[in-house]
Amino acid sequence: MYELYIANKNYSSWSLRPWLLLSERGIAFRERLVPFAQGDGTSWHAFRAFSPNGKVPCLHHGNAVVWDSLAIVEYLAERHPDVWPSDPSARAWARCAAAEMHSGFAALRGHCGMNCGVRIRLPEDLPAALHADIARIDELWNEGLNRFGGPFLAGAAFGAADAFFAPVAFRVQTYGLALGDAAGAYAGRLLELPAMRRWHADALQETWRDPEHEREAEQSGTLLRDLRVAAG
Repeated sequence: MYELYIANKNYSSWSLRPWLLLSERGIAFRERLVPFAQGDGTSWHAFRAFSPNGKVPCLHHGNAVVWDSLAIVEYLAERHPDVWPSDPSARAWARCAAAEMHSGFAALRGHCGMNCGVRIRLPEDLPAALHADIARIDELWNEGLNRFGGPFLAGAAFGAADAFFAPVAFRVQTYGLALGDAAGAYAGRLLELPAMRRWHADALQETWRDPEHEREAEQSGTLLRDLRVAAG
């Protein structure tokens, strides 16, 4: 059986991607959650016990150890159908979209880190780079939905491209990011997926707090609500 090592569900956007893909595609796996450790570099040393690069996610399968979310998705695609679309055109588009998310959107990541359990009002004077990232998300989602007919990015079935953008849906919810009607509805569909609801519920029950992630949230805007259980 696959073993997927992840970190805190409240914060770890990279962990969410393969976890959600496995869950929504009905691929059996065992979850191994290792919280972020406090202190500079501490998580890296702890994660090195199971991950060559000291980061999450990391997939173990027999003798194979696969790290990095994109590599994990490709490993799964070699073994399970419909991780990527069967249609060549949709598959090429989905791979491009996932790769763009994997390597881009630095302003969105920097200003709106994933923090599932809080609701934050961003300031009105957002940086131009963040505006550009949000506009590109809207454009890209609309392109996929219009071109391949929805309700998911590359067609009728949930796949890898959707998994890669799932953390953005949580950011839309946390920060109230403004999207057009079609893109906003797509974010809502992702949030209503059974596995996304389970992830969110688990995130709210976590008592761990990572100081760096908490500082990012405090600096991004005004805290409106904290839905999480009390810190342990």
